[in-house]
This record gives sequence, structure tokens and C-alpha cells, in this order.
Amino acid sequence: MAASLLHTPEGVRDIYGGECARKLAVQEKLSSVFHLYGYEDIETPTFEYFDIFNKERGSVTSREMFKFFDRDNNTLVLRPDMTPAIARCVGKYFSDETMPVRLCYRERTFTNNTSYQGRLKEVTQTGVELIGDDKSGADGEVIAMVIDALKAAGLKEFQVEVGQVEFFRGLTEEAGMDQETCETLRELIENKNYFGVEELVFARNMPDSLKILFLKLPELFGSLEQIKQVKPMVSNQRSLAAIERLEKVQAILEMYGLSEYVSYDLGMLSKYQYYTGIIFKAYTYGTGDYIVNGGRYDKLLEQFGNDVPAVGFAIVIDQLMLAISRQGISVETESGHTMVLYDGGQQKQAVELARRLRSHGKRTVLMQKSSGKDMEWYRTLALNQGAGVLTWVKESGETTDVVLRQDGRP
Repeated sequence: MAASLLHTPEGVRDIYGGECARKLAVQEKLSSVFHLYGYEDIETPTFEYFDIFNKERGSVTSREMFKFFDRDNNTLVLRPDMTPAIARCVGKYFSDETMPVRLCYRERTFTNNTSYQGRLKEVTQTGVELIGDDKSGADGEVIAMVIDALKAAGLKEFQVEVGQVEFFRGLTEEAGMDQETCETLRELIENKNYFGVEELVFARNMPDSLKILFLKLPELFGSLEQIKQVKPMVSNQRSLAAIERLEKVQAILEMYGLSEYVSYDLGMLSKYQYYTGIIFKAYTYGTGDYIVNGGRYDKLLEQFGNDVPAVGFAIVIDQLMLAISRQGISVETESGHTMVLYDGGQQKQAVELARRLRSHGKRTVLMQKSSGKDMEWYRTLALNQGAGVLTWVKESGETTDVVLRQDGRP
């Protein structure tokens, strides 16, 4: 029984020691970038009412949520997604604010994935939401922030893929597709299932030009110049406007000097229904999934009584840390602390020394020396616990400093 208590449930994990220190250090670097762009911190509850995240809000499916009941029999869920939670908060507290509002967060989200997917069910996310700005400059700003944040975390090789959901919706609207068919086609295109797309579109009555566009969608990725080549094939204004928006975003990223990190994919179609314009994901090697997910959601806040546009993103810290580890990227953490070791009769002097060091902002561990252990044992202990200096307060009152090195030699 005691052994079983040591295990965590499937999909969650403990993080401690150096790994935890590196994760916190990376999170601080990301937050610093957000603050440099003028974003302010916000926190939302870990659990909320189920309706905040229901299907109409475009979050995960009901069966993928961790649901429970309060004593009044209200259905509550652990938040699976930060965007609807912040949309609710903005609708409640920021309705009278002068827009735009810039918010950033660092929170955990919870998704009840099936066990065979091998994904964590609890992940740490940090990200931003830019509320009240519908211009292409806002789109460019959040993508630039993604790039600057990933660079600050230490990544050098990564790519931000940008899509536009309005391009696809313009085509399906022109083809007269119902919602169910649109969703089926979306899944086929997102999975780059060429044969499935072909079978679906040729089973419907639509112009041949539209059929060709649907078939080409999984292939429409690369540079903006490649994307622009499809414009002569498009006849509906909604899809054309989507490409023109991407052109504006590209121009803004060139102003930032960051366009080299960006590529475009008209076949990128998010499962989140609340996205209304650009969508984007960031990838790097060393992890099989995206490390950033984001986009524009101009209609979501309307459902919370505040009809304002918005755009934002979330960085999945767990995936980012996996990539950093596998790429061998060094993460600087707080320098080693001091261990003050004292003989039994010098406790008062040792406490005074520790208080003096702490008053100067130095991390200090206080420990009484046991007669059964020699200094080599304590030196090894100090090294293993990340100490940089070992100070021994001897029985005589004399103090001796031992500067530790990672190879264990003084």
C-alpha cells in the first residue's frame, strides 16, 4: 500500500531539482519578453463552470475535460484551455477599459487525453492575449513576440507556420457545404489525406475550379510567394481577403526583421472553432508536437458580452523544455547557494552568519555537523544539493570556506 502511494496518476509527473530550476528559469525569460512588449499578468481559476468551455466556445470536447460537481450540483471543469477563461475574465472586468488591453499568463491546463496518445494530461502554458485590436499590426506583434520569446529561451532552429482559416471558410461557403461536411473536410486536409479530400469533393456538385483548390490545399505551404500564386484561382472575396491579410502580416514581420522564421500553410486548419483569422504553430526539432499554438478569435469575447476582436498564443512549456533538453541547450539557473555547516557548540554564531548572508540576498542552507561524518561527506552533500560554497563554523569559533567545483575538488 505504501509503495502505491508513491506513484502519480497516468498523464501527470513530478518535476524537481535541476529540471524544476531550469523550467522556472525559462518561464521567467518568456515572461520578461512579454513584459517588454507591455503585457500585464493575469491569473484565472484552475476550475470554472463547464459552459465556459463547451462546444460553442470551441475548446476541447466534453469527454476530454476533467468534470466534477460542487455542492450545489453545478458542473465544473479543470480548465482545458486558457483563451475562453481569459475571454470570460475580460468580459467581466475589462468591458469599460480603453482598448487595446494586453494580458499575459502562466498557468496549467488539463486535458483528459486517451492513454495511448502518450501525452501529458496536465501541462504548463504561458502566453498572451491582445484584446481590442483587429489590425494586421496586432497579428504581426504576437507572432514577433513568439519568435523573440523562443529565442530568449535559447532556441535557434525553429519555424512558425502561419495559416488563415478564412481562406478555407471562403471556399466551403462558395461550395455551399454544410457544417458537418466542412468539419470532415477540415480533418482530411489537416491530416493531408489527399485521397480522402479527392473522394469527398468529387462526390459533390461544385465548379471544377473549386475542386482543384480543395485538392491543392494540403500542398499550399511554403513561402508567401508560393501562397500568392493561388490568388488567380480564387474567385470569392473572403478567401482573397485572407491571402491579402497574410501579405500584410509578412510585411510587418519584415519590419521586425523576423520574417526568416515564418512560413505559410493554407492547409493549416485548427480544431478550435473560435479562430476567425490567422492561426499559427511553432515547431522545432527534438519534440514531435508543436511548442506554440495561437491565432485570432474576433467573435469569442462576444459570447461573454464584450464584442471586441482579439489575438493571442500559448507556449507549451513542457514541449519547449523537452526540445531544449534534446537540443543540448544550456539554461542558466540561479547560482549555487552557501551551506553553513557548524559544530554543535557554535549554533548561535552559525545562525547569525546565515542571517547575515540571507540579508544580502544570498541563498543559505544551515546544517549541524554530525560527529559520525567527515568533511568529505559534507562536501559531497553540498555539491549534490547545488551549493557553491561550504562554510564550516568550527567548535573553536573559527570559520573555514571551501569553494566547491563540479568535479568535487576544492
